[in-house]
Amino acid sequence: MCESDWIKASASDPNGNCVEQRRFGDLIEVRDSQDREGPVLRFRPAEFAAWLDGAKKGEFDHLL
Repeated sequence: MCESDWIKASASDPNGNCVEQRRFGDLIEVRDSQDREGPVLRFRPAEFAAWLDGAKKGEFDHLL
């Protein structure tokens, strides 16, 4: 199975308060960088692409 390294955004909190993501087979996985043994969310590429598109357009800015 194709697996990439976990990565997080360069804008992450210096204390590590962020999420990390990686490619795992045919899925994109997302986890809490402070709870690496905790739950992992898994998305199909189209689902993750839709979320990224919404984030780029500011559709979730009201949540901040």
